[in-house]
Formats: sequence, structure tokens, C-alpha cells
Amino acid sequence: MPMGAMRAAQARAATLVVATTTALMLTGCTAPAPPAPPKTVVVTVTPTAAPLPPTPTQTFDVQQATPAPIVPNDPAPVIQPGPATDNGARDGAEGSPVSDANGQLISYTVVAGDSFFDIAQRFDLPQSQLLHMNPQIHDVGENVYIGNVINLDWTKTG
Repeated sequence: MPMGAMRAAQARAATLVVATTTALMLTGCTAPAPPAPPKTVVVTVTPTAAPLPPTPTQTFDVQQATPAPIVPNDPAPVIQPGPATDNGARDGAEGSPVSDANGQLISYTVVAGDSFFDIAQRFDLPQSQLLHMNPQIHDVGENVYIGNVINLDWTKTG
């Protein structure tokens, strides 16, 4: 085959390849399908009759059914404030209290690991009384800090 014929054959083959490739590439390029027409929904509201009140299934005579009398609980005991008594060191109240010359407890200094509740238990005082005696203690005694001085003299506040 002469050289010119060979080149012409190659050119036709290349054109055929390009045409085929282009045709394959363009087969995926079609116009998008038109959107579906919107659907119309018709809602019909029909009124219904009002519901009937429930009919009683059981009747009773009010005069025969007398409820049991309500009896209130006994009142809570009133705890009278009184002096602190030291029940000895315990977990949560391990510091040393300060006493006056007569042996009456005056104060207690908070040490590491102490809690207000345990201090009240150690000195046999209701927590509410100890809080009343120590207005500088906030948050119902939940936050006491090392070095806080707790008043134990029940005749004084603060």
C-alpha cells in the first residue's frame, strides 16, 4: 500500500474514532424530562354531631356514702434551742472546739474534711439552729471552708 493511501486510511479511521466517541458522549446528553403536572387534592369537610356526654354507669346515694373523716398528722415536735454538747470528734468534724472558763462551748474552727451537717451532729445541735447561730454560713451549710469559725454559743448569733 502506497504511503498516501495509508495516510488516508489512518485519517478516516481517526475521524471514525472521534465521531464514535463524540456520539457515545452525547448519548447521555438529553433534555430533562418535563416535571409531572401537579396533583390536585380535594378535601371535603363534613360536620359531625357534637359528642354526647357520657352516661353514668353507676349511681350511689350521697347520704349513704359518707367519707371517712380526715385526721391530720400529729404536729412535728418543737426543738428548743439549747447549748451545744461535744459528743467527741467524728468523721466530718475532727477539729478542736474552744470553750470558755466555765466549760461552755464557744466556737469551732473548720478543718479539712469537715461538713456542716457533721459539725451539727457532733455538737448535738439541729442543723437549723446551728445555721441560725451562724448567719455568715450560706447555702444551708453546704459550703464551709477550712478556717471558718463556727459559733457554738447558743446565746449569741454570729
